[in-house]
Amino acid sequence: MRVVIVTESFPPDVNGVARCALETARHLVRRGHDPLVVAPLGGHEPAGATVESPCPVVRVPSVPLPGYPQVRIALPGRRLAAALDAHRPDVVHLASPFVLGARAMAAAARRRVPAVAVYQTDMGRYARTYLGGGGATAWRRIRTVHGAAARTLAPSSAALLDLTEHGVPRVHLWPRGVDSARFHPGRRDAVLRSSLAAGRELLVGYVGRLAPEKDVRLLAETSRLPGVRTVVIGDGPSASGLRAALPEARFLGRRTGDELARIYASLDVFVHTGPYETFCQTVQEAMASGVPVVAPRAGGPLDLVDHGRTGLLVTPGDGGAVRDAVRLLGRSAELRIRYGRAARTAVEDRTWEAVGDQLLGHYEAVLAGRPAVAA
Repeated sequence: MRVVIVTESFPPDVNGVARCALETARHLVRRGHDPLVVAPLGGHEPAGATVESPCPVVRVPSVPLPGYPQVRIALPGRRLAAALDAHRPDVVHLASPFVLGARAMAAAARRRVPAVAVYQTDMGRYARTYLGGGGATAWRRIRTVHGAAARTLAPSSAALLDLTEHGVPRVHLWPRGVDSARFHPGRRDAVLRSSLAAGRELLVGYVGRLAPEKDVRLLAETSRLPGVRTVVIGDGPSASGLRAALPEARFLGRRTGDELARIYASLDVFVHTGPYETFCQTVQEAMASGVPVVAPRAGGPLDLVDHGRTGLLVTPGDGGAVRDAVRLLGRSAELRIRYGRAARTAVEDRTWEAVGDQLLGHYEAVLAGRPAVAA
């Protein structure tokens, strides 16, 4: 099968869209298929971020999103159309389509090639966060792009419901995989934990982008708890403001690979604060690492965290609720161990290979039906 993966982000970018697109390409190659990736050209490559692609990558000129330069917006041009014509795909895979993906959807329709659109980013809420409005406009664009796809894949039941309620047709569930060999409780490092905890009894961590929609400021009350050391791993436009807002927390910057896996496994509690996650890969990575999770009772974490068994779900936007959940887990090492073991068991079979085969099933269903698509 020949597949063109058109993605709004690709490594060396570090985010859920880029990671999922990379793992999709890897799985297609492993299964003997022929993928090609089309992605925006980045302004610069972060130090140590180089990732070898398993297939050819066509880069499209782009500009940074105002106020968030880590996000690139693809510019119009001929490279996308030329890539489709040269590769002659059976299926076009649209990863979080919005700008580049919208052009790819129209180009695929003109060529009578079915497209599978993967929903990963809540653009409606991003518009309100970064532009102060425009949520309705964003949803009109989402309906236009996804409505033209042969099938839309949602990563969680909450995302599926959101899409359906906003009028997007033909939506199916397709979750995300996790590298359960890399993210493993066996990577817990007593020396690293001692260094990070700096004499505190409980090590609490957040991993993710430092951006307004992630609500990392909600860790302020947790970071002031006696005996708690809070570490924040990640980078983004809110980094400097968060350092001022969370003076008790330790900011480690961006970490990846085995180093990140050791940090995950060395935590006592993982906390995610953002209420707008369509899936929340960092929660799944923490669970694979055998760490109990505190997360908002909203979005993707609803599918991942079994409240009272693998972690605790709290009211979104409530820093006091986060603090109280961490305090509860901090009182009992036995409870943390029990939750952590259950968390690992819950996700260890959700491998990229397993979800990759599910994706191939979606491709095959689309090709079998070959529904007409409108430009």
